[in-house]
Amino acid sequence: MSKQINVALIGNPNTGKTSVFNALTGLNQKVGNYPGITVEKKQGICKLNRGVKAHIIDLPGTYSLNASSLDENVVIELLLNKNDKDFPDIAVVVSDVENLKRNLLLFTQIKDLQIPTILVINMADRMKYKGISLDIEHLEVQLNTKIALISTRKNEGIDYLKQLISNYKDISKNACSNVFDIDKDYFNSLQQAFPNQLLYKLWLVITQDVNFGKTDRNEIDAIADFKTKSKADLKRLQQKETIKRYQFINNVLKKGLTIDTSKAKDLRSKLDRVLTHKIWGYVIFFFILLIIFQAIYDWSSVPMDFIDNTFASLSEWTKNHLPQGAFTDLIAEGIIPGLGGIVIFIPQIAFLFLFISILEESGYMSRVVFLMDNIMKRFGLSGKSVVPLISGTACAIPAIMATRNIESWKERLITILVTPFTTCAARLPVYLIIISLVIPEGRFFGLGYQALTLMLLYLIGFGTAVTSAYFLNKILKIKSKTFFVVEMPNYKLPLFKNVALTVIEKTKSFVFGAGKIILAISIILWFLASYGPGENFNNAENIIKTEYASNHLSEEHLEEKIASYKLEHSFIGIAGRTIEPIISPLGYDWKIGIAIVSSFAAREVFVGTLATIYSVGSDDEATIKNRMAAEVNPILGGPLFNFASGISLLLFYAFAMQCMSTLAIVKRETNSWKWPMWQLAIMSTFAYIVAFIAFQLLK
Repeated sequence: MSKQINVALIGNPNTGKTSVFNALTGLNQKVGNYPGITVEKKQGICKLNRGVKAHIIDLPGTYSLNASSLDENVVIELLLNKNDKDFPDIAVVVSDVENLKRNLLLFTQIKDLQIPTILVINMADRMKYKGISLDIEHLEVQLNTKIALISTRKNEGIDYLKQLISNYKDISKNACSNVFDIDKDYFNSLQQAFPNQLLYKLWLVITQDVNFGKTDRNEIDAIADFKTKSKADLKRLQQKETIKRYQFINNVLKKGLTIDTSKAKDLRSKLDRVLTHKIWGYVIFFFILLIIFQAIYDWSSVPMDFIDNTFASLSEWTKNHLPQGAFTDLIAEGIIPGLGGIVIFIPQIAFLFLFISILEESGYMSRVVFLMDNIMKRFGLSGKSVVPLISGTACAIPAIMATRNIESWKERLITILVTPFTTCAARLPVYLIIISLVIPEGRFFGLGYQALTLMLLYLIGFGTAVTSAYFLNKILKIKSKTFFVVEMPNYKLPLFKNVALTVIEKTKSFVFGAGKIILAISIILWFLASYGPGENFNNAENIIKTEYASNHLSEEHLEEKIASYKLEHSFIGIAGRTIEPIISPLGYDWKIGIAIVSSFAAREVFVGTLATIYSVGSDDEATIKNRMAAEVNPILGGPLFNFASGISLLLFYAFAMQCMSTLAIVKRETNSWKWPMWQLAIMSTFAYIVAFIAFQLLK
């Protein structure tokens, strides 16, 4: 039986911790949330020698154990609770060779908890470039640990790191510095009051708001209540502790780290002058967006056409080769078209995540945050609000979670409320299918009309979010202090492995998450579209044959009429006809109405719903796109999906809150149903009015 050890991967933000995690775990990783809170939990398995497995937990980035956010609390709570199933047998602190002094503050704190701790110095490939040299032997002695000098870019030092993790029992648990002489009397009295507890653990419990589980709650409460100093005195003592640690670190690095400034080549400042320029910075960002959206269209057209035709052929093959009956109809008309309606968009969604990952990996996204701060402040937002608004292009749920890094509650609340306006990947399938039907394929200065339309929708979403924030800032009477601090990481070429893992993980999460919903809804919709109440549905064949007896219709046309009549009088047809008066002023028929209602479960269900509805009773091998193009407007005549109705539908989805999961996460983040209910009401009303005006003006 193989043995498993727990490894906590800890480090400051932007030290390459994710790269180390990917190098150790590869595809053996999963992402979830810590129980009860919206902080991402990444964990994976790394196989070591002698049949030992390392269960690696990639903890949220933190600058120190003096927590100031929910993310940092997670780190402290795990390191202080030995009863936690994930409590580490060994801690691996990842540092950046260019910011070693700052990174070592966290390292010295963890060492004081008497957990075996390895120091990883990452980005070793940049040492020569920056004129940095290290005395590893001196550093190991002074820091009382083992050091792995690695480069995830060149895959160097990873095997040695695995070896150190395997031999974690050989790593010293002793602290590397003594910070308790900053107030000997206080710490002596603290130790005497709780002689069985680790002194630094006692200090953290008193100064931090942490949770340790039920097992030692009484003891923890007693420690937290140990008050011989005021809050102000404790704060001053914390500051003295930090100064004391940096004095120790400076002494260690005097010999352990040397930098030859004559060798250091600083391209970063030159790039920053251009990329964060008050004019050219915005021009470059806009140009990058143009390239991204054009590439999404051009690169994905071939695989999308292949997937579309494959699912149409598979549905036809199923009808022709499986025994006739309800089960075959369910597979051919419900499940296959429904899943095809989401699988077809995998190429474009994957390309979107690819570009977002490259921008983040390269360090450019932090420049965008800095660049946008001046604009954001005018609208009542923080520069940090840009991160949720941009990451909202992937999914609003993690984007709303990302607002927890915004210190001001008012700015955080406003960001939460406006983020759903940002075009997420779930809207992409709706946009792409409608744009392909109503926007011609011509080009303007080499840029396709369809790509420009897609980009315009993204800009409209972002613009509406920012404008809404401006009004909310005026309306909401919440007093809240604000300050803006952002770290600019070094520029670096994105690691192929990191980008690939991100694209695979995010796309898989999106497709499987949506796939479950679509599969369930496809089965329900197929049933509702295949059965109906009363004589009109049950005698559809006789009614149609009698009505068109004198028209001499071909067998094929007669079958189409019967299928259409049955669909209209099915359960889903009756429901659609009921809501049709509400949506017909927007240019939609009852089938689109059903798709809109069902897509509240998840926006991307819209295409799968139409694919299922159009497939019921259909024997041809047409693709979903061709069937939608052939739909006729029952009131106005002509194609149902024309320019007016298409633009109306695009604008409706640009502004509507069509996602129950987002509402649930807003409730969780704000701890109130008031805000998500206002969100739903205002966004839906606004979407309806804009879509109505667009259709009436364009029809």
